[in-house]
Amino acid sequence: MVALAASIPSPPRGTLYLGPVPLRAYAFCIVAGVIAAVAVARARWVARGGDEHTIADLAIWSVPAGLIGARLYHVATDYQLYTDDPMGALRIWDGGLGIWGGVAVGTAVGLWMAHRMKLDLPTLLDTVAPAIPLAQAIGRWGNWFNQELFGRPTSLPWGLRIDLANRPEGYLQFATFHPTFLYESLWCLAVVGIVLAVERRNRLRPGRLFAVYVAAYTFGRFWFELLRIDPAHRIAGLRINDWISLLVFAGAMAVVLT
Repeated sequence: MVALAASIPSPPRGTLYLGPVPLRAYAFCIVAGVIAAVAVARARWVARGGDEHTIADLAIWSVPAGLIGARLYHVATDYQLYTDDPMGALRIWDGGLGIWGGVAVGTAVGLWMAHRMKLDLPTLLDTVAPAIPLAQAIGRWGNWFNQELFGRPTSLPWGLRIDLANRPEGYLQFATFHPTFLYESLWCLAVVGIVLAVERRNRLRPGRLFAVYVAAYTFGRFWFELLRIDPAHRIAGLRINDWISLLVFAGAMAVVLT
C-alpha cells in the first residue's frame, strides 16, 4: 500500500451543517470562483471604459447557463453513472461538471446577451480571458472536498490520501494518488499569468487573448487527463476529454496565429 506521512490529507467530509441546513463545500468553491471571476472581469471592463454593471448583468445569464452546460456535458459523457440512478443526474452538489460544456454554453449565452446589449464582443472576450481560469482554479478545489477525479497511485510526498470508500475498483490497496485537482488548479493560475503576460507584451488582434486562454488551458488539461483513473469513454486509447483538448487546442492556436 502506498501511504506516506508526507502526503496531502483529504477532508473528512464535504458538507458542513448550519443547524439543519447543509453547506456543500463543492458548491461553495464554485460560488467563490464565480465571485472572483466577476470581480476581475468587472475591474478589467471598467478599466476599458465599460459600464460597471455590465459584467454582473451578463453573469446573471452566463453563469447559470454555464453550470447547466457543464452538468449536461458530464451526464452525456458519463451516462453510465446514472443508468441505475437517473435522479442522481440532478444532484449537482455530489460533483460532476464538465468544463467543456460549461465554457461552451456559458460563453455562447454570454455573447448572445452581449450582442443584444450591443457590446463589442472581441473586447468582451479579451476582458474575461484571465477571469475564467481564475474561477476554474478556485472551483477545482471542490473535487478535493468530494474526494473525486484524482489520478493514478503515487508515492510522491504530495500524494493525496483518499478514503477507502472513495477508491475505484482495482486501486483499493493504494492510499495516495496524484492530486490532479491541485495540478489543474495551479495550472489555471499559471494560465492567468500567461494571459496577462501576453496581454502586456503583445498587440494581439481583438478577441485573440481569449484564444490564448483556451490554448493554454487545453494544453495543460491534456496532460492532467492522462493521469486520471476515473471511468471514462475512450477513443483509440485516449479519454474523450483528451481528444477534445487536442482539437480545441488546435483550433485556439489557429485563431491566435491568424
